[in-house]
Amino acid sequence: MTSSEPTPLWDLPEPPRSAPEPKATPAKKPARKPTRSRKGQQTPAPELPVAKIAVDIPLAHLDRTFDYQVPEKLHESAVPGCRVRVRFAGQLVDGYLIERTDTTEYERKLAYLERVTSSEPVLPPSLHAVCRSVADRYAGTLSDVLRLALPPRHAKTEGEPPAEPAPTPDAPDVSAWSRYQRGEAFLEAIAESRQANAVWQALPGEDWPRRLAEAAATAAAQGRGAVLVVPDHRDLTRVHEACIELVGEQGVAALIAGLGPAERYRRWLSVLRGAVRVVVGTRAAMFAPVADPGLFVVWDDGDDLHLDPHAPYPHVRDVLMDRAHATKSAFLVGGFARTAEAQLLVESGWAQQIQADRAELRAAAPRVTPVGEDFDVARDEAARVARLPAVAFEAARQAFAAGLPALVQVPRRGYVPGLSCGQCRTPAHCRRCAGPLALPGGSADGAPRPPACRWCGVPETAFRCPACGSVRLRAVVVGAKRTAEELGRAFPGVPVRTSGATEVLATVPGRPALVVCTPGAEPVAEGGYGAALLLDGWALLGRQDLRAAEETLRRWMAAGALVRPASGGGRVIVGAESGLAVVQALVRWDPGWHASQELEQRRELGFPPAMRMASVEGSPAAVASVLDDLPLPDSGEVLGPVPLGDYDDEGNAERERALVRVARPDGRALATVVRDAVARRDARKAVEPVRVQLDPLDLI
Repeated sequence: MTSSEPTPLWDLPEPPRSAPEPKATPAKKPARKPTRSRKGQQTPAPELPVAKIAVDIPLAHLDRTFDYQVPEKLHESAVPGCRVRVRFAGQLVDGYLIERTDTTEYERKLAYLERVTSSEPVLPPSLHAVCRSVADRYAGTLSDVLRLALPPRHAKTEGEPPAEPAPTPDAPDVSAWSRYQRGEAFLEAIAESRQANAVWQALPGEDWPRRLAEAAATAAAQGRGAVLVVPDHRDLTRVHEACIELVGEQGVAALIAGLGPAERYRRWLSVLRGAVRVVVGTRAAMFAPVADPGLFVVWDDGDDLHLDPHAPYPHVRDVLMDRAHATKSAFLVGGFARTAEAQLLVESGWAQQIQADRAELRAAAPRVTPVGEDFDVARDEAARVARLPAVAFEAARQAFAAGLPALVQVPRRGYVPGLSCGQCRTPAHCRRCAGPLALPGGSADGAPRPPACRWCGVPETAFRCPACGSVRLRAVVVGAKRTAEELGRAFPGVPVRTSGATEVLATVPGRPALVVCTPGAEPVAEGGYGAALLLDGWALLGRQDLRAAEETLRRWMAAGALVRPASGGGRVIVGAESGLAVVQALVRWDPGWHASQELEQRRELGFPPAMRMASVEGSPAAVASVLDDLPLPDSGEVLGPVPLGDYDDEGNAERERALVRVARPDGRALATVVRDAVARRDARKAVEPVRVQLDPLDLI
């Protein structure tokens, strides 16, 4: 490294937080007027001269506050929560002033703050506590969480005059919640500013954006704030419009990462300064600093868009749960389906169920027909294997005859192929840890390598299906070509519309049309669809994923909820065997039963959320260094490591991953030991990076 190049922060020794100096005057003595000093020499602030700074450096062993001296010239502007610049390891870096105190535990002279970037308190104590809690939960650093929680500063926007606080709205009419057991009681708790936690199972065809807006308006009518987080921008638009109708345009802010820097910062400041009480947004809004929060809502928590792809990879549901618990606010998990995590909240007693009785459900749900029922097979012997059997054609034609559109849901292409039973197509799992089996490729002693577990790496040389006893394996063929043109030829004269990755439709007219979409891109039809055809069920159920069945049911129910009720002729045709538990849950429209089954299976097999799990990914040497320096709790167990990705010229894996799981009560201890192990690696100036993730959604 030449002398002209800046020295990287990780190659410099940690700077002393102070240098030798005479002992300071006791803090509790009356402040004296600063004496006149020599030109260029700084004097400390007359009051609270020590500032604790969170330095913006993503190194785990530096994840703490550092003490600096506040100069007299910055006494007024250096307020807790403001952005500052400090000299750290010889370089100027950004930071946040957490608090100011009278004394410091360090015995040497403190360095002075260089400058206050902005006196706007963007990190109030409540938000700092949330960010610190999230960092501890996910074995991350505070600086990583602050990058997710605080938008980049826009100086011109910050200089604009603050907006006037929005007027308090009137209490809305919440009679629609009477369709649900405990629905009105939950809204009553919000109106009385009491803490309440609930898991809401919305009815098919429910105007859920309006229901969420009513809950938010109930909190706003009491002068309290509300944060509503939805998966994508289409849901955001619907919820935002519903909230504007009840709260007023001035009282609602929509936060989304796709906004420009100026507008995003302007809306965020309006929330911080208390001008806006209700915040709706995607996962970027989970840290919204609403004043006096009274309600936190996450809609469709099973959607993977709620998991932030940036370190430390927090999930919206968990962040809002922590915020609701810390502020004693109401918390609501809503959706048409239910995740195992939400079911755990119900079974533990932390949350109550909000759902309709069976009479209301039967009146709202469409008729669900699995392909392969005896009646259908009797009429059409090819129904079991046909991609679009006769019963599906009949349902679509009935919808067109009634002047209604038909929805066709097609699985996405490109799922990871795995192995299943060659006879009954039950996914193949490892006998040791119940992980998915796959073909590792390559050969050993001239023979192909046997199937091996993707989690623990143990080979399976004597497979036997637990369902049918077959010893044959087959590849799960998924992701076959799906085209709207093929279905268009099947229904001549009917317009075909597509909604997917290239173009996602928000709504479609309520007239005959064939709407082909991928999961998650289903547009809303005016008046509801006459039929929904859920094709290629095996492509979803055959995914080598812990959450394959749960995700399949979530996607099917999201599509089925857009169909008219059975009394109005609505039908759902699902391309899967009727004997499967996930299909039975759809037929009965009972996601709670399926979630309880999933949770029980995960308890037996030791999977999240019954267990806490950490994923450590990196080069073989880096993963080994973390595992060797990982004092696990008594319930701890290491699975793997197993190779990932490519191999080098010598046949060695370039990257590996190990899974560490513990009992749920030891979850905090697991996060602590993993974070400490990474911090020790950073302190040793390890070069190879390691990716650590707590409770990963993708365990393959």
